Amino acid sequence: MKNYGFTAFLLLTAWAGSSSVWAESAPTASHPSTQVALMASSCANCHGTDGKLAGAIPAIANRPAGVLEAQLLAFKQDQQPNTTVMNRIAKGFSDEELKALAEYFAHIGQD
Repeated sequence: MKNYGFTAFLLLTAWAGSSSVWAESAPTASHPSTQVALMASSCANCHGTDGKLAGAIPAIANRPAGVLEAQLLAFKQDQQPNTTVMNRIAKGFSDEELKALAEYFAHIGQD
Protein backbone atom coordinates (compact mmCIF):
# COMPACT_ATOMS: atom_id res chain seq x y z
CA MET A 1 0.00 0.00 0.00
CA LYS A 2 1.35 3.41 -0.95
CA ASN A 3 1.96 6.17 1.54
CA TYR A 4 0.19 9.30 0.34
CA GLY A 5 1.28 11.41 3.31
CA PHE A 6 4.14 13.14 1.50
CA THR A 7 1.98 13.83 -1.56
CA ALA A 8 -0.75 15.26 0.65
CA PHE A 9 1.84 17.42 2.42
CA LEU A 10 3.08 18.80 -0.91
CA LEU A 11 -0.45 19.54 -2.09
CA LEU A 12 -1.36 21.30 1.15
CA THR A 13 1.83 23.33 1.05
CA ALA A 14 1.18 24.39 -2.54
CA TRP A 15 -2.42 25.26 -1.71
CA ALA A 16 -1.43 27.28 1.36
CA GLY A 17 1.10 29.22 -0.68
CA SER A 18 -1.38 30.00 -3.41
CA SER A 19 -4.08 31.12 -0.97
CA SER A 20 -2.02 34.19 -0.07
CA VAL A 21 -1.99 35.14 -3.75
CA TRP A 22 -5.78 34.94 -3.86
CA ALA A 23 -6.09 36.99 -0.68
CA GLU A 24 -3.87 39.73 -2.11
CA SER A 25 -5.86 39.94 -5.33
CA ALA A 26 -9.33 40.10 -3.81
CA PRO A 27 -11.85 41.88 -6.02
CA THR A 28 -12.57 45.54 -5.44
CA ALA A 29 -15.20 47.83 -6.89
CA SER A 30 -12.91 49.02 -9.67
CA HIS A 31 -11.24 45.64 -10.21
CA PRO A 32 -13.84 42.89 -9.90
CA SER A 33 -12.95 39.25 -9.90
CA THR A 34 -12.79 37.54 -13.25
CA GLN A 35 -15.84 35.48 -12.32
CA VAL A 36 -17.99 38.54 -11.60
CA ALA A 37 -16.81 40.27 -14.77
CA LEU A 38 -17.67 37.14 -16.74
CA MET A 39 -21.14 36.97 -15.20
CA ALA A 40 -21.65 40.67 -15.95
CA SER A 41 -20.77 40.13 -19.59
CA SER A 42 -24.05 38.27 -20.04
CA CYS A 43 -25.87 41.48 -19.05
CA ALA A 44 -24.22 43.35 -21.93
CA ASN A 45 -26.51 41.73 -24.50
CA CYS A 46 -29.40 43.88 -23.34
CA HIS A 47 -27.92 46.53 -21.03
CA GLY A 48 -24.73 47.34 -22.97
CA THR A 49 -21.13 46.66 -22.02
CA ASP A 50 -21.08 49.53 -19.56
CA GLY A 51 -24.64 49.03 -18.28
CA LYS A 52 -25.97 52.11 -20.13
CA LEU A 53 -27.52 51.00 -23.40
CA ALA A 54 -29.81 53.64 -24.89
CA GLY A 55 -33.36 52.60 -25.56
CA ALA A 56 -36.23 50.98 -23.72
CA ILE A 57 -34.05 48.76 -21.54
CA PRO A 58 -33.18 50.46 -18.24
CA ALA A 59 -29.63 51.56 -17.50
CA ILE A 60 -28.13 49.64 -14.59
CA ALA A 61 -24.76 51.38 -14.31
CA ASN A 62 -24.03 53.39 -11.17
CA ARG A 63 -27.37 52.73 -9.51
CA PRO A 64 -27.18 51.98 -5.77
CA ALA A 65 -26.09 48.39 -5.15
CA GLY A 66 -28.94 47.81 -2.70
CA VAL A 67 -31.51 48.90 -5.28
CA LEU A 68 -30.00 46.69 -7.97
CA GLU A 69 -29.78 43.71 -5.63
CA ALA A 70 -33.40 44.13 -4.49
CA GLN A 71 -34.53 44.36 -8.10
CA LEU A 72 -32.57 41.25 -9.11
CA LEU A 73 -33.94 39.28 -6.16
CA ALA A 74 -37.48 40.42 -7.04
CA PHE A 75 -36.96 39.13 -10.58
CA LYS A 76 -35.64 35.83 -9.23
CA GLN A 77 -38.66 35.41 -6.94
CA ASP A 78 -41.18 36.35 -9.68
CA GLN A 79 -42.22 39.46 -7.74
CA GLN A 80 -41.76 41.83 -10.69
CA PRO A 81 -44.74 41.93 -13.07
CA ASN A 82 -44.43 42.62 -16.78
CA THR A 83 -40.90 41.34 -17.25
CA THR A 84 -39.68 39.77 -20.43
CA VAL A 85 -36.74 37.54 -19.53
CA MET A 86 -35.18 38.98 -16.37
CA ASN A 87 -37.04 36.60 -14.09
CA ARG A 88 -35.63 33.63 -15.99
CA ILE A 89 -32.13 35.11 -16.16
CA ALA A 90 -32.03 35.97 -12.43
CA LYS A 91 -33.04 32.41 -11.50
CA GLY A 92 -29.78 31.23 -13.07
CA PHE A 93 -27.73 32.98 -10.38
CA SER A 94 -27.36 32.41 -6.65
CA ASP A 95 -28.31 35.23 -4.28
CA GLU A 96 -24.59 35.82 -3.64
CA GLU A 97 -23.91 36.10 -7.37
CA LEU A 98 -26.76 38.58 -7.77
CA LYS A 99 -25.30 40.65 -4.94
CA ALA A 100 -21.89 40.59 -6.63
CA LEU A 101 -23.46 41.70 -9.92
CA ALA A 102 -25.27 44.53 -8.15
CA GLU A 103 -21.99 45.71 -6.61
CA TYR A 104 -20.25 45.43 -9.97
CA PHE A 105 -22.77 47.58 -11.83
CA ALA A 106 -23.12 50.04 -8.94
CA HIS A 107 -19.43 50.88 -9.29
CA ILE A 108 -18.77 50.28 -12.98
CA GLY A 109 -16.56 52.92 -14.54
CA GLN A 110 -15.65 54.52 -11.22
CA ASP A 111 -11.88 54.14 -11.22
